[in-house]
Amino acid sequence: MKSLNLKYLNDIRLTSKQVTTVKKIGEYKGKQALFARQTPEILESLKQVAQIESSESSNRIEGVVAQRGRVKALVAEASKPRDRSEQEIAGYRDSLELVHDSASYMALSVTTILHVHKTMYRYLPENGGEWKQRDNAILEINPDGTQDIRFAPVRAAETPQAMETLVQHYGRAMNSEIEPMFVIPLTILDFLCVHPFTDGNGRVSRLLTLMLLYHREYQVGHYISLERVIEDSKETYYEALKASSQGWHESMHDPMPWLQYFWGVILRAYKEFEERVGEVRSTKISKTEQVRMAVNRKIGQFAISDIESECPHISRDMIKLVMRDLRDEGAITVKGKGRGAKWVRNAEVPVGAGSEESKGEN
Repeated sequence: MKSLNLKYLNDIRLTSKQVTTVKKIGEYKGKQALFARQTPEILESLKQVAQIESSESSNRIEGVVAQRGRVKALVAEASKPRDRSEQEIAGYRDSLELVHDSASYMALSVTTILHVHKTMYRYLPENGGEWKQRDNAILEINPDGTQDIRFAPVRAAETPQAMETLVQHYGRAMNSEIEPMFVIPLTILDFLCVHPFTDGNGRVSRLLTLMLLYHREYQVGHYISLERVIEDSKETYYEALKASSQGWHESMHDPMPWLQYFWGVILRAYKEFEERVGEVRSTKISKTEQVRMAVNRKIGQFAISDIESECPHISRDMIKLVMRDLRDEGAITVKGKGRGAKWVRNAEVPVGAGSEESKGEN
């Protein structure tokens, strides 16, 4: 495949800054054993939040939206899907659970890729697990509403062979001495350039990303939603993909925009994981202080659910109480009412650590 050809991979040259980035990811990977020894219930809370965020964000990137409460119910399998959007979210939930639970038994193969897609479509009327039957195109919508073809993927008739080749080249690259942090993102780039399915390519690519990372013991996706990190940087995601796909058919493409974006996502996830585990681990930090610290990290408007995501072990009622205190102190301001309410920090008033009386909370 275009990016996984060994000659192409060996010709990639990194700057000193890029080398440092890859080494930093390796350092975080080395700390995973330390993180994993933290309080089990805290890690379990992070897993639960990550599953909800992943199911929500990966679909929302593709324009599939449902209310947060419904997403939670679907991920917990406490409710059946009511409409198409919920069917798509439920299917992603099942595929995500498959990858989380069975990645070590799922080699990258044509069969695996088709099975992941089929699982994702199990609640939908269309058949999943089938390659596209017609040529497709990746479109770009202009400000005036017109559309341009941003990239023309591999033709439908050539897709089965292209996917076989991708899998074969991935195996050869992984059996070489090439750094996996090159091979994994470039495998995903090639998958997206082939665009093998009529629909669901982006979501399958994110599931395959998790699977391939798990194969090489990068476990951060269990605890921090990579899909949410991607959604938060969606514009940069599309820009990097567009830049690195130009000239792909001729093997004249530049992989660096995509590689740098991918590495940035992994780094951000690991940093967030370390921050969350580190804050919770310290018995000297009360729940009040943890909420205040989460608020202090926010830039721009945020919702209570955003603080919940960062403090999954703290009840919503407790978070509301602390935020009311911050409002009364003049540190934050609420905009709107009800479920749509947003909060914003007042820069001139610091978010303190709370009163001495709060320090002993559990």
